[in-house]
Amino acid sequence: MNYTSEDKDEQGVLYPRGEVCYRGHNTFKGYFRQPEQTSEALDENGWVHTGDIGMFLPSGALKIIDRKKNIFKLSQGEYIAPDKIEQKIQQSAYIAQIFVYGDSL
Repeated sequence: MNYTSEDKDEQGVLYPRGEVCYRGHNTFKGYFRQPEQTSEALDENGWVHTGDIGMFLPSGALKIIDRKKNIFKLSQGEYIAPDKIEQKIQQSAYIAQIFVYGDSL
């Protein structure tokens, strides 16, 4: 998704972006009887991968800017990326904000 720790703004100031991960003694050990989902969420070093893309603001706050898997599945099995639909609709001069709701049926 082209988010890296080497990203720079227009002035050349470094502002790293990437997947938000955390670990600690109070995190979960995995999904109950679901080893595949556990291996997707937890890596071998104990880091929990949230699927959120974030960046730190100058104040030190974490800002969520995207989702790693921003897709949903229709009942026919087809995957849809709503952000592509939103981007196309936002090009209209008559639309200020857009929200795409996905219903699998």
